[in-house]
Parts: sequence; structure tokens; C-alpha cells
Amino acid sequence: MPEPQRTTEVSSPAHPTPKGQDGAQPGDALGLTAGETRPLARDPLALRVIGRLLGLLIVLATVLVGAHVIRLYYLFPRTDDAFVRANVVGVAAHVSGPIVQMPIEDNQHVKAGQLLFLVDPRPYQSAVDRAEANLALTNLQIKALEDAIGAATSRKAQLQAQFAYDKQYLDRIEPLLKRHFVTANDVFNARSRVEADQAGVASAQSDVSKAQNDLGQYREINARRKAAEAALYDAKLNLEYCYVRAPFDAYVTNLNIAIGQYANEGHEVLSLVDNRTWYVVANFRENFLGHIRPGMPAQVYLLSYPHQRFRGRVQGVGWALFQNNGATVQGLPSVEETLNWVRLSQRFPVRIILEQNDPAFPFRMGATAVVTVQGDR
Repeated sequence: MPEPQRTTEVSSPAHPTPKGQDGAQPGDALGLTAGETRPLARDPLALRVIGRLLGLLIVLATVLVGAHVIRLYYLFPRTDDAFVRANVVGVAAHVSGPIVQMPIEDNQHVKAGQLLFLVDPRPYQSAVDRAEANLALTNLQIKALEDAIGAATSRKAQLQAQFAYDKQYLDRIEPLLKRHFVTANDVFNARSRVEADQAGVASAQSDVSKAQNDLGQYREINARRKAAEAALYDAKLNLEYCYVRAPFDAYVTNLNIAIGQYANEGHEVLSLVDNRTWYVVANFRENFLGHIRPGMPAQVYLLSYPHQRFRGRVQGVGWALFQNNGATVQGLPSVEETLNWVRLSQRFPVRIILEQNDPAFPFRMGATAVVTVQGDR
């Protein structure tokens, strides 16, 4: 059977597009489809000039910002290789003995003069009592010798007075013998009394000298009393050493002893962290050292208090570092192999004293810090 014929209907637009005089649609000459608009015309040379100016401004701004950053990098040296430090003092007893009191605990804060521990004071108290008794006995002996000196001196003065009287009497009667007012026997007796007085005075002087020699008064030194006083002072000093007290405000750390342990003279018993002065040891690269000088202010941030800023001041810059390369091993120099094209900057320690110690933000030895030295402005 023959196929049925198909008809195609073409609908015309409701608003037909107007044609030009030659029948062409608008925009055919520009290669645009219907409904598109023509872009604004721009000069290619102007676009190139504007692009080059923008690029030049970006490069210039980058150079200026880089120069400013480098300037700040050296004017305000910064490092995060820093740690909080304090002086640690080992406390040892000056005397030996068992510990009988320890009124402190580990990590406790102690004040200057507070009792840390007590060594058994009884043997040292006994030594003090003996020294006091010895000094008292020495003083009694010295007092007896002084009394002997006083008695000998008084007897000597009495004999000297008797000698002066008898000598005067002899001088008075000797001229009378020629005129026969006195007898020769009277003159002989008077002369004998004078000689006896002279002998008595000499004997008394000898007794005084002997007593003075026993007393040790020559050269104004009393050796026995000095020795007794020194022994008593030493005994009292040892007794005082039994009471070990904190020399300054500090924190007790690493306390591993208890009552009953024997404390040996000169051996460390516990350690104290000095709370008077805290500082930061910051390791700066050697190319920064020329911009760091003592007295410069510094800002310190601690990782334990990230929102708190601390002030400090540079105390000094380290002068030496230990290096294994070049050290002597068994009498021979040890030289390590190095790569000449790789040079690492050395780091020198810079000590910065912290100027504030807020009890609300206590420092801890070994805490990590970030330090910025506010140097040449």
C-alpha cells in the first residue's frame, strides 16, 4: 500500500524579526546571533600598559615588604629555642647525725630562715655544756692566778714601803754615829733591816713575775682563756648547724629523704630552686649577636601561659661554646668531616633576666619560652 504523505507545519514567530534593506538580519555582519549585543571596543596598547604598571607595582611592593620584614628580622631578633631557668642550690648539713625533724614537703615554697630539717642536736648540746664548763673552770683558775698576782703585788708594795722607811732611818742615824749620838750596833741593825727589806722586795717581785707568767699576761695574750672561748664558740656553732634553714625564698624540689635518715657532713640532702631571680636562656643564631647587647628590653612568652606577656632585660651574651670538632681525644685532635657547601649558624646563649614575678603566674624551671629582643629601633 502506498505510504501516507506527511505535512510539516512551520509556525511563524509572533514578532517577526525586522530585516534590513537587503533582507539580512541585524548582526549578521558582526557574526552575532540574534539577541546578542556588541561588546565595547578597547585599545590593546592601553591594556598592555596597565598590565605592566600593575606588575611593576606588585614587584615594588614585594621588595618593600621584604626589606621591611628583613629589617624587623634583625632589629627584633626572635627565637623559640629558649627555656626558663633559675639557680638551684644543693643544701647539705655542716654536721653529721640522724634527721629527727623535717617539717617540709616536696615542691613546697619556703621562706628565708624557715626550718628545712633538724639533725639530732643532743651530742652537740653535750659538747656545748662541756665547753662551757671548761671555760668556767679556766676562768676560776685565771681568777686564782689574778688573786695571787694581787697578793704578791700587795706584799711587794708593803715591803717596798718598809724598805723606804728603813732606808730613810738608816740615812738619818748614820751621820749621828760620828757624833756618838747613836751606837754602832744601832746603825748595824738599821742596815740589816734595809738589806732584809731589799731581799723581801726582790722575792715579792719574783712571786709577781711567776704569777704573771702562769696567767699568760705577757704580750697581752691569755692563751688558756682564748682556747676555752674558741672551743665554746665551735661547740655552739655546731649546735646551730643542726638546725638547717632555708637561706632564701625558694621551692623544695626532688625531696627523697625522710625522718631517720643519716645526714653526713658536706653531703647534699635536698635541693632548692632560688625564687629570687628567674631568667631565660635563649639560644640565638650568631648572625643576630651584633644586634643584641646587654641592657636591651625583651618580650617573653611562655607556652604554659600563652596569653600572658612577660618583660625581661638582656643580661649578657655567651662568649664560648663547646665543640666536639677539634677537641683532644687521647692526646690527639679530633677533626670531623664536613661539607664545605653546608654551613650551619652556631647558636649562642643569651641570658635574659625576667623583671616580674607574678604569684598568679609562677615560673617553672625548664618551661619553653619564645623571646623577642627589642633592639635597635
